[in-house]
Amino acid sequence: MNAPERYPAFSAVGIELEYVLADALTLDCVPIADQLLKSDDGQFATERQYRDLAWSNEFFMHVIELKNPRPSADLDALQHSCQSAVNALNESLGAHRACLMPTAMHPWMDPRTDARRWPHGNTDVYDTYARIFDCGTHGWANLQSMHINLPFADEDQFVRLHAAIRLILPIIPALAASSPIADGRFTGFADARLEAYRSNADRFPSIVGHLIPDPVAGESAYRDRVLAPMYREIAEADPGHVLQHEWLNSRGAIARFERSAIEIRITDTQECVPADLALATAIVQAVKCCYADAHAPGPAAAPVATAQLEAIFLRCVEEGEHAIVADADYLQALGLSTSPCRAGDLWRRLLEQAGECPVRAPRGWKHVIQVILEHGTLSRRIVRALGKDFSRNDLRDVYRHLCACLNDGRLFIDDTRSRRHGASRGTH
Repeated sequence: MNAPERYPAFSAVGIELEYVLADALTLDCVPIADQLLKSDDGQFATERQYRDLAWSNEFFMHVIELKNPRPSADLDALQHSCQSAVNALNESLGAHRACLMPTAMHPWMDPRTDARRWPHGNTDVYDTYARIFDCGTHGWANLQSMHINLPFADEDQFVRLHAAIRLILPIIPALAASSPIADGRFTGFADARLEAYRSNADRFPSIVGHLIPDPVAGESAYRDRVLAPMYREIAEADPGHVLQHEWLNSRGAIARFERSAIEIRITDTQECVPADLALATAIVQAVKCCYADAHAPGPAAAPVATAQLEAIFLRCVEEGEHAIVADADYLQALGLSTSPCRAGDLWRRLLEQAGECPVRAPRGWKHVIQVILEHGTLSRRIVRALGKDFSRNDLRDVYRHLCACLNDGRLFIDDTRSRRHGASRGTH
């Protein structure tokens, strides 16, 4: 196997976006991902090229992934490419009376009856997962996220990048939560996807750990402390070693040594590509600030304990931007005042002190972040738009608006409740 191409830290970014495939009229999820990946000769592939991007399958047939196979240093160009791909996917789905649905959870799907596994390749992996775990749950079948891949060129960059990412992971839900609804009701969590995800592999606790990864001193230590315990723990259930690869690791950020990158996995998919790319830019900015700042934990510094980071993370999963962050050790590690503050305000302060974006940022990204900071996470905007109405018709109305936002590349503004019927017809 050829060695992976190495990119210096923050020189490029890899993005993966997952979307539900929904019936254009009912918005029920539809298992037709294979129709998007079928070649002209009728063969089914697990990936299809679209210009400089790729569409690929996921575990279940009602989900499609959009990604840039090679890391990009130009997130503005990537935003345009992703929007073009979204429109092309919707055009293809039109032949099946279907469309892409954004956000991190389908609001009313029943994973027991609505989820069908991908049958056209990698079936040994999917079948093994299904045999070992209860995959007919929201924690497996109803999770749509944006993965952000940040490269590293050597051991020192890996250690510093991993340490910086650990600090930012706990507050990502305070900016990115988009999944308040499941089973047709308000879940009580700003980020119900992460609440479901963090316990989906409880049978083997080493796979997810505390979701926030422990600090590590290098690749060898990572393999010994993170990967090896997972492989040992699952070996009896997986004697063929089908799952014993680095992607079995389900923490909030995982080392992908096969491509010399760390993959951040806990960012909910938003309502449109500009929102996704703005969030990716903000997260990269914040990680870079911790990576470079004198207050960031270098290899010789004592890192913030995982239990402390997990406590902050759980508050943000439940309360989003309104979660109070009061851990003085954490705030000091970020180089901020140690006075307690709302997680949304913490993001504002972090981004104010960040320097120039290390890659070309998408135009308008600061405006998008300002909307989120002023109007709330997409999760909060969805709940506000619904009010007390969680009937199927009301849910369908709001999520149809969200589908239109995705296709049009525009933000979902929650003060449009009185105009919802106009918005669902594509007006704004």
